[in-house]
Amino acid sequence: MRIHHLNCGTACPLGGALFDGRSVGPLGHIVCHCLLIETQAHGLVLVDTGYGLRDVDHPHAVPGKRITIPWRLMLNIRLRERDTALFQIEALGFRAEDVRHIILTHLDFDHAGGLEDFPEATVHVMQREYDDATRPQTGFVSRHRWRARQFDDVVSWRRYGVRGEPWFGFDAVRDLDGLPPEILLVPLPGHTWGHAGVAIRRPDGRWLLHAGDAYFYRGEMRRAHRHCTPGFRAYQRLMEVDRTNRLSNQHRLRTLSIEQAGAVTVACAHDAVELERCQAGMPL
Repeated sequence: MRIHHLNCGTACPLGGALFDGRSVGPLGHIVCHCLLIETQAHGLVLVDTGYGLRDVDHPHAVPGKRITIPWRLMLNIRLRERDTALFQIEALGFRAEDVRHIILTHLDFDHAGGLEDFPEATVHVMQREYDDATRPQTGFVSRHRWRARQFDDVVSWRRYGVRGEPWFGFDAVRDLDGLPPEILLVPLPGHTWGHAGVAIRRPDGRWLLHAGDAYFYRGEMRRAHRHCTPGFRAYQRLMEVDRTNRLSNQHRLRTLSIEQAGAVTVACAHDAVELERCQAGMPL
């Protein structure tokens, strides 16, 4: 098993270091950290997709915009073909049909935009996330976060309820249909009710947990006291469905990242420094 760390979406919101903690100019740098997993018997497995080719080509086509203009302006999203998962996978010498499975942390527009670039893949997601994303939307945030045009052509879904098998003190969904036992879904509600992390056991026995949007900033993990930039703190509060669950799961992840540092690496979806260190094979 080999894991590639990809950036499948870039945003440059006004605020600079107030978002990413390091920019010196007025614009921040936010990524969409996705994983490409090479398996021996199950083909390629993609964890989240970021933005896709249709987002790049027609982000605001009507009816049913793939990305809403207010969110694109707020985040200053840079839609580029070279950032898409398909472009990067082809650059590695693979084809779209080699991606046999896609596992989603959740169905927000910046995580699911590339689903339709891989029409032969089976898409794995929590049942609650699928239900919430496909029902009629009424709330302001839900109307912007879940964009049906990004996934209405998906034909092969696998949906999972919450099961109680333990994984480092967390409930975990094991035995994902058609996937190796080294890959698990770890429910982490709060950002959305159906939000989940994806845990992968690497050949050396250590685990990598892609925590999705359970946290946004590197200072929220691997230290006793949480530190988050004002921009990311505000965005997390804007997008949460339940603060108590979000903060509770974030605290549990922080404890895991400290107490099991030798066994588990925890990474989120949007911190550029974490992505760079993962790509370089450096500890977080």
